[in-house]
Amino acid sequence: MGHPAEGAGAFRLLNAASQKNSGFSHGPFVYASGMRIAPQETRTYLVTAVTAERRRLFQVTAPAELLEQTILDYRSQGKFLLHAFVIMPDHFHALITPAPDVSLEKSMQFIKGGFSFRLKSKHDVWMRSFNESQISTEEKFLGCARYIEENPVRGKLVPTPEDYRFSSAVHGRLDSMPLHLEGKKARA
Repeated sequence: MGHPAEGAGAFRLLNAASQKNSGFSHGPFVYASGMRIAPQETRTYLVTAVTAERRRLFQVTAPAELLEQTILDYRSQGKFLLHAFVIMPDHFHALITPAPDVSLEKSMQFIKGGFSFRLKSKHDVWMRSFNESQISTEEKFLGCARYIEENPVRGKLVPTPEDYRFSSAVHGRLDSMPLHLEGKKARA
């Protein structure tokens, strides 16, 4: 976005023009004009969301296909980069980098809320929150992608990652590793 980062913990202020084009609805709330978003260099995450009561909603093909399509639709709209994903019977994992003007929370709202809206269930679909782990090195990125794609094997659902239909192991990595992670090693 043309804003140089001033170190790993740097944030940039959104100006009024970028707030208007950010895709966020202010709704009935009033936000401080100095809203901060982390720089793109610190915004790649492993995220996990679990179904309400750990119901095995995605062991049925139709809901699993709907979640996959929801994730891919928001990716194609540019809401986030999708590096790896897997849809397990009662949860999903994804390795994502939100768009510069989209928070991680909003990215997850797109996925979870978008799926729930499309599903039109009378029951709660998701546990209220999600888990995230920030990815800061190439090694962690590659390890998380491997963890995601091997999840169905560890869960004894298939013998190899490529045998599991609802995974980037079948689709291939959709978006490559962000450039800021290439060659970045963990500190000793």
